[in-house]
Amino acid sequence: MCLAVPSRIIALDGEIATVEAFGETRQVSLLLMPEEVALGDYLLIQAGGFAFERVEADRAEESLRVMAELMVADSTDVRAW
Repeated sequence: MCLAVPSRIIALDGEIATVEAFGETRQVSLLLMPEEVALGDYLLIQAGGFAFERVEADRAEESLRVMAELMVADSTDVRAW
């Protein structure tokens, strides 16, 4: 099973987005996205660095809040999930 962490778009360059989650940034491909995206949108990214779904901000922020609580309670680095 895979856990997708919602990642917020902080920069766009054609079919590449720079996203951020928990202070980590990375570039991802938008080639699989079925819809247009914009700065500030939250995306789910699959293994290999392809964004595949846009997530509503309130849902993404709630997920990130719960994940952050779990990391503090368990002292587990999100990159190890």
